[in-house]
Amino acid sequence: MTAAGELKRRLVLDAPVDIDDGAGGVTTTYESVTTLWAQVTPVGTSPDVSADSLGATQRYDIIIRQRDDVTTRHRFQDGGRIYRVLAVQESADRRFLEIAAEERVD
Repeated sequence: MTAAGELKRRLVLDAPVDIDDGAGGVTTTYESVTTLWAQVTPVGTSPDVSADSLGATQRYDIIIRQRDDVTTRHRFQDGGRIYRVLAVQESADRRFLEIAAEERVD
């Protein structure tokens, strides 16, 4: 069980914004929604090849206070780090959101 006092990291929540690219498609950018307190816990690392670039994916568990607007299309920023949201679920007591996230490391 998480206590509010364990939320010690400040993260920026970014929401996706789709912009018409003029050629029939869209380009996704991100817009900051809010800054919030979170608990960020590393879970593990795995090797990853993306676009022929060797790197790794670091997995994290992120816990924030309950919100209704966080989906797998969102991301979090922590300084220069970007955490992509993989899954979101409410905690058992419905006071927090438990988020599985990943950071790509090249």
